[in-house]
Amino acid sequence: MSRLDWTFGGTWLYEPRWFDSPDGRLHYVDEGPRDAPPVVLVHGNPSWGYLYRNFIGPLVEAGYRVIVPDLLGAGRSDKPDRPEVYKIRRHAERTGQLLESLDLRDATLVPHDWGMNSLYWAIHHPERLRGLFILNTIAHRRREEIKLPLPIKLFRNRGTGPLLVKRLDVVRRFFLFRFGIVHRDRLTPEIKRAYLAPNPTAASRTGVLIFLREIPTGPSDPVSHFWGELEDGLERHFRDKPVGIAWGMKDAAFTPAVLDELWLGTFPHAVVTRVPDAGHFVQEDAYERVVPALLELLGRDDPGSNVRAPGSARLPRRDRNVDETGTWRPLRSWEDETS
Repeated sequence: MSRLDWTFGGTWLYEPRWFDSPDGRLHYVDEGPRDAPPVVLVHGNPSWGYLYRNFIGPLVEAGYRVIVPDLLGAGRSDKPDRPEVYKIRRHAERTGQLLESLDLRDATLVPHDWGMNSLYWAIHHPERLRGLFILNTIAHRRREEIKLPLPIKLFRNRGTGPLLVKRLDVVRRFFLFRFGIVHRDRLTPEIKRAYLAPNPTAASRTGVLIFLREIPTGPSDPVSHFWGELEDGLERHFRDKPVGIAWGMKDAAFTPAVLDELWLGTFPHAVVTRVPDAGHFVQEDAYERVVPALLELLGRDDPGSNVRAPGSARLPRRDRNVDETGTWRPLRSWEDETS
């Protein structure tokens, strides 16, 4: 990839860090004190770690260590044009390898969409986590056969899929910028550029396509079995740990029924933040409501920490780290970094 300004107009000023996996190099952000309780924020498809840009600053200011990985094929991570490396189990294994390399303790995991692959690490290392904060996603075996919408069928098709997803980039331009977000006026040209820039060629979008092909259509699907492993592990290891959920209620992919019938079946005592005017990408539509809810859960979990008491969590005050638009900015810039 040619030289690219990865700061995207000053909206992403974080030091790049790297982890070498057998399938390619993974990029991640690691901000805040090394000895602070970690919060791991994991994106899905077709986004990258930039989705959490409005989470990092408030969490660091509140005293947490914040880790934001880019999945293989996304963000600054490598993008091999090899479909087999993008299977969900391969993602889960790589994510687990990266997080294990950091030797995290007392972590809170925040998965979204296909970022649910990180729950595989959680259920195999529950001693490393103190809680979960779930954003619009699913980690439950299929109860029955489902019918996919026509656009998804076209995206998965061996003939039309590569054309629509890889060459025309329809999924990112339509699902991310229109279908998945309610408050589309928030997406400035610079923000759109930040989402599109990491995958500039058809070959670099193979991961986007494979995620669509991994969607399970029934109980016997291998990915449904994987989701079932996650579901069983979550029930076994996390029912006695703090769990919060923030849900965009206008998500047409993961509808309110997924929250009410599946997640609240797994975690009936979870603290739920329902956001009525948010879509799938609740991080874009309503970070002002989701971040305080996350901070409240963290504070409730660890009352002895320096996090504000439940009910008083807020976004950071306007100081030298916050610009005139309210965007938190780290004090150091890494804009001289190249891909």
